[in-house]
Amino acid sequence: MQARDLVAALAEGAVCSGSELAQRFGVTRAAVWKRLDELRAAGLPIEAVAGRGYRLAQPLQLLDAAAIRAALAPPLRERLGGIDVHWEIDSTSSELLRSAAARGDLAVCLAEQQSAGRGRRGRVWRSPPLCNVYLSLLRRFAQGMGSLAGLSLAVGVGVARALERCGARGLGLKWPNDVLAPTGKLAGILVELGGEFLGPCHAVIGIGVNLYLPDAVRAEIDQPVADLASVCAALPPRNAVVAALLDELVAVLDLFEREGFAALRADFEQRDLLRDAALTLSDGRGQCQGTGAGVDARGALLLREGATIRSFDSAEVTVRKA
Repeated sequence: MQARDLVAALAEGAVCSGSELAQRFGVTRAAVWKRLDELRAAGLPIEAVAGRGYRLAQPLQLLDAAAIRAALAPPLRERLGGIDVHWEIDSTSSELLRSAAARGDLAVCLAEQQSAGRGRRGRVWRSPPLCNVYLSLLRRFAQGMGSLAGLSLAVGVGVARALERCGARGLGLKWPNDVLAPTGKLAGILVELGGEFLGPCHAVIGIGVNLYLPDAVRAEIDQPVADLASVCAALPPRNAVVAALLDELVAVLDLFEREGFAALRADFEQRDLLRDAALTLSDGRGQCQGTGAGVDARGALLLREGATIRSFDSAEVTVRKA
């Protein structure tokens, strides 16, 4: 009995007894209990119904490459370089980075869970099975890495648009790579580059979206977080969320390749959560404080210090309370 098979049975929505599951998979009830405990420990919200069996606390959908592809417009469906869905993997971005040379443009890697999901500056991204979207996209560029300034901000615009299409409201962007709802972080972005600085290159764009965060998972996260279940009137199906992300991302990336971040700057600034906020920035030059003054045409963060405006291509940002 594979974990995925057991999850698929529970994802159907009905309450399943231990004996029914044991008979269905030809194993002992003890084996079922052991596997259920492993899934609970990984963060899957399985609850026991007294006298009846087990069910998911929230109906959740397994990823389905065929369903995702069918939800895309035919032109995009034809452009995709393949959609791989893994039950568990170390990291969807690591997988694309390892195999980039053998993959076509717009290759997609998805996972039900990650054992080593990561965010910016090596931070761990908590990855409970089925509860979130873990997606990485390989995009090739004819220009070199030197032309990709502002790419993570452009991706942020695409992610925000996609989640708004799914029903999320009140979203904002925190430079350089976070999508926030009013109650906390909803999605994170990590862009990793390969290839030549002046010649052809590629970007592996990793995106993590919180779909439904059980209380036990929330308790392990050391920052305010949000999920689609709490910011949408109804929880959107995961496959529909993935399709919306791919649709908006590819459109944004095509525009970015033609015109650079400048073409998306206004869209970013409409959602910019750091503009006019009191900020503390830390980088290789030390720490400084000031007021957010937006972003420039390259995507650099602008900080106002008195009458001076400084730009930052990379920095740790803390929002200071007034």
